[in-house]
Formats: sequence, structure tokens, C-alpha cells
Amino acid sequence: MYGAAVSGLAVTMPSCSKKAQPIEAVSPQSLSFTELPHALDEHFAVAEGYSAQVLIAWGDPIFADAPKFDPLNQSEESQLKQFGYNNDYIGFIPFAADSSESEHGLLAVNHEATSISLMFPDSPAADELSLQRTLVDIAAHGLSVVEVKKTDNAWTVVKDSKFNRRITPNTEMRMTGAAAGDSRLITEDSKDGVFTLGTYGNCAGGVTPWGTVLTAEENVDGFFGGDISNSKEAKSFKRFIAYLNGKSWWKHFSRWNLQKNPGEILHMGWIVEIDPFDPDSVPMKRTSLGRFKHEGCSVYINHDKHVVGYCGDDARFEYIYKFVSKKKYQEGNRAANMRLLEEGDLFVARFLDDGSLQWLPLIYGEGPLTSENGFTSQADLMIDARLAADLLGATPMDRPEDVEVNPANGRVYAMLTNNSARSGEQIDSANPRANNGDGQIIEFWPEDGNHRADTFKWDLFLLAGDPARTETQYHSGISENGWLSCPDNCAFDKLGNLWIATDGAPGRGVADGVWATEVSGSAKGLTKRFVRTPKGAELCGPFFTPDSANFFCAVQHPAAGSTYKAPSTRWPDFSEDLPPRPAVVVITKDGGGRIGS
Repeated sequence: MYGAAVSGLAVTMPSCSKKAQPIEAVSPQSLSFTELPHALDEHFAVAEGYSAQVLIAWGDPIFADAPKFDPLNQSEESQLKQFGYNNDYIGFIPFAADSSESEHGLLAVNHEATSISLMFPDSPAADELSLQRTLVDIAAHGLSVVEVKKTDNAWTVVKDSKFNRRITPNTEMRMTGAAAGDSRLITEDSKDGVFTLGTYGNCAGGVTPWGTVLTAEENVDGFFGGDISNSKEAKSFKRFIAYLNGKSWWKHFSRWNLQKNPGEILHMGWIVEIDPFDPDSVPMKRTSLGRFKHEGCSVYINHDKHVVGYCGDDARFEYIYKFVSKKKYQEGNRAANMRLLEEGDLFVARFLDDGSLQWLPLIYGEGPLTSENGFTSQADLMIDARLAADLLGATPMDRPEDVEVNPANGRVYAMLTNNSARSGEQIDSANPRANNGDGQIIEFWPEDGNHRADTFKWDLFLLAGDPARTETQYHSGISENGWLSCPDNCAFDKLGNLWIATDGAPGRGVADGVWATEVSGSAKGLTKRFVRTPKGAELCGPFFTPDSANFFCAVQHPAAGSTYKAPSTRWPDFSEDLPPRPAVVVITKDGGGRIGS
């Protein structure tokens, strides 16, 4: 299957050389930028002819009355008025939801987690924080919503904007959809299974056509602790929880103690919809999209006006899901559209060796999804979507991360980051490598363009990694800097080019960053490096303004693996008085124009 070039792609096998040698010279028509070389150092770098501006970093004020960042005197009060930690997903929303405005709008940014060893001067253990520091830690999670504007070729945060907002693990929210109000969701804080508090562990997300933001709750289990050996939710916990006791939260607040409050973790692991234009609005957890470790959610309006959403469950041997709304999108009716994700059907993917993809419905009472197998309602299916997908025989994937629809061609692209636990007996056509440390990208699509279809086609878009070290699949003209490892997030420019962000490339001796490629034609699969991150960092949240002239990205956990007093980089400030700080960067082309041209 991987022995020859097909449709402009070539498969390479390891060689004695440490460089991938180009076989043919191909110049992509729409991605003519000068490729950035591989490296691994303290700095952020972008391709020649482009400039990168640090727009906002951890601790920066987002309100007019916010205090200046002081890492030696952090408090809950100050952090709630400042930009949170470890920015991940970024969504840019113009002030009019259907606008092409590209120089003024709102940024919604996830704050996935904290790096405690780099956050406090004595680098304490994350599970041993005092109450005061725990409150700071909690306040650093969630999201920031900020108004941003470009003036004289520079972007600024509008600190006195009425839209600016911090959403945290303590923000009031509501459960909606199939699981809302279920008895399993009744907790010490939620007496009705509808009221809920907060969001955290937020990885990627999405922006809807009606101008709301979707944020994905991913690795939430490590925020909890307590003895769960005799829990009534033991079966659910076993399938969902990978680790506990990663934080100090449960030691100070019974809310996160699963022995005392087992239902609380069932409030986590959802897609949350937020209206960024109303800072007083209550975010909604959309339970009909299922509960698992969501990486993100990409929404697409089908030709029949039903809304289709795609999600990946980011863990080894987990699944790819599709949601189809019950009701239809109504042009110009934002109020109605903001309820589209409340009701609908959830499907899970089975990839077949013949190049077809089957969407298997998670509907209570159908097939094995019955009381005989432990399900008593549709709510149970959504709360334990992983258990339901197991029974249906979905295809276990190599860590599905971003699953995004390309608006230019209507195809769906799934980033599969890696899976070193896959054995030779477990490989299949969609996950073709054992001990897969580099990941792959697959594309799938409905042949007739109908995203509600039960059967799609699929293909392997690329097989990542260093061609000198492992089996790979790229365009045959790839340069020595064009290979990538561990695809994570992605974005599409206005031409439909695929921009790939990575998380794990330093394990291959090079920095993480962003690569770009065309998705069809003679340069399909010809990836070119565009961005490099500083040491220890991954690159997250790539997002274009509508005109593709501004490219936002998030540098997460710079200097990871080192300490506050001896960081491997002090990016972005390079000041002895400041630790390394996660930050949002905006990239523009010198002299203006489309990114990548």
C-alpha cells in the first residue's frame, strides 16, 4: 500500500542519511514563502518576509483596572483580571458574525492547564499548593475573551472593552441536551443536574457560523482526587479516568474530591458553547455532542441546512465522532441558531480497509446500546460515549486531535498525533504503523457532498515523521525542513491550504511549529515549515482572519521541563525579572498580503 508514489505523494523509508532528499522540485502555486529551517533554540521564529508580534501573554491585564503582572505577588484577585496561563485554542470573531472584517473583533482563547514549576518562584509540586496558590491556579484556567484591534499595522488589546471577560472553573454554566437533568449529574453544587460550574482542561475548539465559540474540555481527570475504589460510578470512571491527583484542588475543595462528590467529574468532558458578544451570558454545555476527552469541535452547515459537527477524542485508541443537528440553520436568526447544538444525533467512525468510512449512531435502544449492556437512557450514552462507541465497534485511532472541515473543498481533515502503544497486531489501514511516535493526517468526505450521509470515503493524507528515520508519506519533493512530527491542531486559509501545528517534534530533535501544504493538485502533501517555537513549547490554536492576512497562534508552555529559576528560555520577555510566559502571537506579511504568499 505504501510502496510507490500515488497522486503526487511518495513514501520514504529510513536511510543512512539524516536528511530527506528531494526527488523532484515542485513549487506550490499558493505557498511561495521561503521555508524556515529546522532548529531548536530559545526563540520564536517565522519565515523570512514575515513579522511576529506578541499580542498578549500570561499575566497581561485584560481590563482597564487590572494590576500589572507581578510573578512574585500573584493572587486570585489579580489573576481574574489578567490573561490566563497556557493559551491553547484561539478563535477570532469579527463583530458581525457574517462579516469579512479582519482588523477588529474578539479573540476567545483557551487556558488549558498550568505549568506550576514555571509559575511560582520555588517551583512547587502541582499537587502540594497552598490554598492561596490553589486559588491562583484555578483562576489561571478557563478562557479569556478580549477585544482586539489592528491600528497602524500593530494589534492591540482594547482593555476598556465591554466584551472583555474571564471564564473560569467557577463560572456559572448550564447543561443542555440529552444528559441535562439526569440523576447522575446531581452533585453537591448541582441539585438539578442542569446547573453547573466552570470549565477547565480546555484544549481546542471552534467558531460557529452564528458567531459563538465552542471550547473543548479534554484532560480533566487529573484535576480530581480521592479514593474511587468503591464508587458507584466505577465502570464509568475506569473508561474515562487515566490519572488522578495531578492538582491540589481536591485537597482544598470537596467539589473535586471524587470520594465525596463522584458526580462532579460527569459535569466535565463536554463541548461548551459561549456567546462572546454577551459578557453576562451563561455558557452552555452541549451534552448531545457526547462526553469524552474532546480536542475541539468543527461545525459545518450541510447543504440541507442541518449543522454537522466533528470531534476527536484525544487519547490513544480513541475515536472520531460526528454530530448532526435535529433542527436546521436559519440564515439571520442567531437566537434560533444558538440552540442548534442542543438536540441531534451523535455518530462514531469506523474506517474500513476498502477506503470507506461508516458512521455508527449512538442511539439508545438500537443494536447493543441497551439496558442489557448497562445503558438505561440516551443520557447514559452521552455521559459514557466511550463505552457506547466500544460496543459499536468503532475504529480505535492514534490520538485524534483536531478534526476540521476545510471550507474550500468540504473535506474533513483529522490530525492523529501519535500512539507509541500500538503494536504490530493492532495496525490497520487508517493507523498503519506500530509504535507510532510521529502521527498521521487522514482526510474523509461524503462522495455526494452530503455530510449527513452514513458512509464516507477516506484516504491517508500524510504519514508524518523524519523520512531518514521512519516510514513516511509526503510529496516526493519535500525538502530537508519540510518533514513534521506529531500533528495536533490545524487551520485553513481562504484558499483552503492546510496549516498544521505540532506537539511533540522536539522528541525528534527539532522545534514544534507550523507547516503548510496545499490539499490538491501537483503540490498536495508538500509541507513547508513556516514557524518555530521556543524550547519546551508547542504551537497551538492557529487561526486566520477572514482575509488570511493575519495569522494568530498560541505558544504554549515555553521552557517546559525546566524550572522558574533556571528556565530553558525566558521567551517572550527575556527579562531576569520575569519567567517564560505562554503567549498569543499574531503574524503578518511584511508589506501586507495573504499569509503564505
